[in-house]
Amino acid sequence: MLHIRGGEVLLADGSLSRTDLLIENGAIQAIGPEAAREGAETWDASGLLVLPGIIDLHGDAFERQVMPRPGVTFPLELALLDTDRQLVANGITTAYHGLTYSWEPGLRGPEAAREFLAAMTALDGRLACDTKVHLRFETYNLDAADEVVEWLRSGVVRLLAFNDHVPLIEEKMARPGGINKYAERAGMSAEEFRLLVQRVRAREAEVPVVVGRLAAEALAKGVVMASHDDETPAMRRWYHDLGCHICEFPINRETAEFSRDLGDPIIMGAPNILRGGSHAGRLSAMEMVTEGTCDVLTSDYYYPSLLQAAFTIVRQGVLDLGAAWALVSANPAQAAGLADRGRIQPGARADLVLVQAGQGFPQAVATLVAGKPVFTSGQAPLRPQAGLLPKEGSESGTRPAPASLNY
Repeated sequence: MLHIRGGEVLLADGSLSRTDLLIENGAIQAIGPEAAREGAETWDASGLLVLPGIIDLHGDAFERQVMPRPGVTFPLELALLDTDRQLVANGITTAYHGLTYSWEPGLRGPEAAREFLAAMTALDGRLACDTKVHLRFETYNLDAADEVVEWLRSGVVRLLAFNDHVPLIEEKMARPGGINKYAERAGMSAEEFRLLVQRVRAREAEVPVVVGRLAAEALAKGVVMASHDDETPAMRRWYHDLGCHICEFPINRETAEFSRDLGDPIIMGAPNILRGGSHAGRLSAMEMVTEGTCDVLTSDYYYPSLLQAAFTIVRQGVLDLGAAWALVSANPAQAAGLADRGRIQPGARADLVLVQAGQGFPQAVATLVAGKPVFTSGQAPLRPQAGLLPKEGSESGTRPAPASLNY
């Protein structure tokens, strides 16, 4: 048993309460005075925020651990273990690794995908974060359909997303030197890669049939689905009708608003929030949060961004902490069908992050996954300085929190 006392707990209704929690058998057993139990280990969380663990539905920064430079690779097991430590140190308790399975050879090709899934199986029980596979299926990867069907049937894939990066690759290839990054990643010459793209594009008519087949299989197996980079309302409608009810990174506001009207959750990247805009010149995630057309934030390519983005939203007065934190906890849990987590309430899985947000960038002091402490910053028993949110003029240079969040 673990008794966490004196922290500012974000409750399921979005309110903050200085109260106690009792953790037992991987779940939250009690909240309030009844959380004190004889024989329980006690943590003093005074001055800390106690928040639901972060749920990341799309993160592919692990690719940098696998291939930190073009053509330079390291063992997958080592890369995934290092990634696991990054995740829990940033308060992420459930992570969907965005494994891209493409028609491109190399880092995103068939051998890499198979090796990745084998490594995940080999690491079962050794990862601190509850880690799942988000298969990012490139829709022109037509010859891989049978293999993906088997993965869906085996349960190894827990989220299936449909991606089509052929138009983007063609656009960048038209620029001077634009083909080089893709050719290097695939381990091919520029001319070999150009010819490959031409062969892939020639099979365009086959794409809808394969996508429909995989979507039907995912539906039958209860695998949640998303479509990536939807360009138009018509595209979103087509995927919605196939059962893909998550709209991931819509290209324009019209498509995002249409997805909202359909009731489909909309995913945007937390780095977009943290950097003040899209690195690709697309929609502003902060504007979408403000307008109510963003439901879920994901780490995308930078794991620390999720924790930091939620507090950035609060500091800028866009949402209170309860609503901002829901973007990285309760909302992704609902989108992915994870009914047991994402909120702090009796009976819920005890996935928690204790955050010190008094000075500079907020930091995770401790992370628990199913009630097990998997990360501490060396401050346990926890007795950090008081003060929950950065003050004006702190090192981070951020704006002060709204008055409703000052204690």
